[in-house]
This record gives sequence, structure tokens and C-alpha cells, in this order.
Amino acid sequence: MKKELHPANYRFVVFKDMSNGYSFLTRSTAPSKETVKWEDGNEYPLIKLEISSMSHPFFTGQNILVDTAGRIDKFKKKYAKKA
Repeated sequence: MKKELHPANYRFVVFKDMSNGYSFLTRSTAPSKETVKWEDGNEYPLIKLEISSMSHPFFTGQNILVDTAGRIDKFKKKYAKKA
């Protein structure tokens, strides 16, 4: 294996989904200036997320097709089978 290929500054980091408050602890090299106290009593760097698997429509099963400016209708009209 090549030396110095992977970063050496892996550490525990808390990622927090700001849309629903879901947080999880994992290892990362992502930089952060904020810290948060985790369930185990230790403080870890905090990375704020706009969306995670707990709030993303694909993973929650609430996949909603948002049609802005009629793009779907335009597509269907253009590629509809002509009988």
C-alpha cells in the first residue's frame, strides 16, 4: 500500500441534520470550528448538514416529484406516442 495516500487527521465528528435535528457520530477529516457535547459526555467537532438520509425524500419514502415550470408535461408532450 502506498504511504501517505490517505489523510492522517481522521477524528470523531458529529454530523447534524438541521432540517430535523438528527445527529450521528462518525469519523471524518472535515474541518469544523463548532463543537457539540455528545451522548457519551465528550465534545466533538460539529458539521451541520442541510439534508441527510433521515430527511432526504428518496430514503424516507416520501419521494415527491416537484414540477417547476411544467417541465414534466412538456417532456410527456414531446415524447408521447403518436397513435
